[in-house]
Amino acid sequence: MTEIKITSKGQVTLPKVIRDHLNIQPGDKVVFRIQPDGFVIVEPIIPIQLLRGFVKTEVKGVTLNDMKQAILEEGSNHDRS
Repeated sequence: MTEIKITSKGQVTLPKVIRDHLNIQPGDKVVFRIQPDGFVIVEPIIPIQLLRGFVKTEVKGVTLNDMKQAILEEGSNHDRS
């Protein structure tokens, strides 16, 4: 267990072992979540930019012409109904 001193402003310094465990660096942000049982969970906030490319997909981009063609085809399908 690691004890942390609270300053007169209510601030704390996260010990290095906790910063390392959460993989947080100076300037990073964390969120404190209060659980119904009274426990508090500390989670790092991961900037969305770091998630870019995290999920691989087989879907390729489409061109404007592809979109126009799809709209025309869909419209013609509704006209036949």
